[in-house]
Amino acid sequence: MTPISATSREKKPVTKNGSAFESVALLLQGGGALGAYQAGVYEALHDAGIIPDWIGGISMGAINGAIIAGNKPAERIAKLRGFWNSLTTSQYQSVLNMFTPFVRQGGEMAHNAWNQTSTYSAMVEGVSGFFTPRFPPAWLSPPGSPGATSFYDTGALKETLEEFIDFDILNEDVLRYTTSAVNIRSGNSATFDSLEQKIAPEHIMASGALPPGFPAVEIDGQYYWDGGLISNTPLEWVMEGSKQNTLVFQVDLWSARGAFPKDIPSVLTRQKEIQYSSRTRAMTDHFRHTQRLRHAYARLHEQMPEELKNTPEAKMLKDVSGPHVYNIVHLIYRPADYEGYSKDCEFSQLSMKEHWKAGYDATVHSLGHKEVLELPVCGEGIEIYDLTRG
Repeated sequence: MTPISATSREKKPVTKNGSAFESVALLLQGGGALGAYQAGVYEALHDAGIIPDWIGGISMGAINGAIIAGNKPAERIAKLRGFWNSLTTSQYQSVLNMFTPFVRQGGEMAHNAWNQTSTYSAMVEGVSGFFTPRFPPAWLSPPGSPGATSFYDTGALKETLEEFIDFDILNEDVLRYTTSAVNIRSGNSATFDSLEQKIAPEHIMASGALPPGFPAVEIDGQYYWDGGLISNTPLEWVMEGSKQNTLVFQVDLWSARGAFPKDIPSVLTRQKEIQYSSRTRAMTDHFRHTQRLRHAYARLHEQMPEELKNTPEAKMLKDVSGPHVYNIVHLIYRPADYEGYSKDCEFSQLSMKEHWKAGYDATVHSLGHKEVLELPVCGEGIEIYDLTRG
């Protein structure tokens, strides 16, 4: 196949997925309560007729992704809303929600106090349908017992996943679903892909089993923790596994960029942002470099004499090169100053709605730039967009 050059490429008509690309990938980072932002992103894509055929997610991104992949298109938004409403309507949260109008009028100080109170509620009471505090607590449990290695019990999460996800639909292979977790004994990342195995609630729970808060999850005799411990950014899956022209929406809940901290709380906040942004920028730059090499060799291969094309070395390079092109659209949640260190643990309905709206608005703004839906015209075959920065 002749590589598509910057001069010869023509705009392709919009396909059934709402873009000029053969495939649309939606990639979702982990980030706890911030995950409502991803739900807003998906709603905006749905409203615009952009239909992903591959969803990759880690931790909370794995849950959101599974709800999308595990339901029919017409039901996905309702299921996402049902899931997020279920997390924000515990008995204590319902009392807090009564004060929402006063918080909105009270400015940043009121918002900060609200966030701290709501976070304390989650830590003490747990989150309905997600996790509950262990009793007796971990340090009073016998070593080796289930309760000795985590502060919370996530048993309720399995029932919640089964309520909002149809696992028969998830495993139909109509929409590819990928997640990952860390094998505790080997320390290696394990990828769970609906094209290769049947996805169960345990695979999703394993991807979000962040220690020491949550317990390890057993799958086939092996124990797993949160996939974000190794990498919280699923972009590498597309870089290694996509053999089509692909439009990528990379939805990050942690910003790699940020201001220099001014006190200990802001130091802790910035540390968490850097840790869980998982080198998104570096990985994107690596993807761009890899694309440049792929296209360069694809062009070179067309000029080779047949005897050189048939060498093992040339065939090996041909297998990892090609004319495929990519657009990567970054959608990065940028928190308000009042949110602070525990923003990923704050499950109030007020914050959930704010995060959801932020994701929706950022996506609408990005889709307003029509070039993101068109094939890139640069010679290296990749364009990267961050249209909401600042």
